[in-house]
Amino acid sequence: MINFNFLILYVDDAQKSSKFYTELLGVPIAQEMDGFAMMPLREGVMLGLWSKDQVEPKITSGGGNTEICFDVADADELNALHDNWKKRGLPIVQAPTQMDFGLTFVATDPDGHRLRPVFPKPQ
Repeated sequence: MINFNFLILYVDDAQKSSKFYTELLGVPIAQEMDGFAMMPLREGVMLGLWSKDQVEPKITSGGGNTEICFDVADADELNALHDNWKKRGLPIVQAPTQMDFGLTFVATDPDGHRLRPVFPKPQ
């Protein structure tokens, strides 16, 4: 079985993006070097931020086509998170909305990657 343990986002500025994510998620930077940073998302899963101009092989498509989803415990937590992110100045591209899979909203990071908290609909 293949073990998923790492997600990499291509960003304009790895240092700027790592500051954004450490403040947003409240997690420390685990490793940082020129043009790259990584931090834990949860046990065994890391988030890497790699400056687009340093990726090898060179990327050929535009960025910002990625979505990271986060589960939240309830509707109150989702709404509080929405209010917090809005106060922080994150662009909100979808207000809290009930969808088939649960209550959700969407914000974007400085590179246009989507951040989607979800209070899942009970099965």
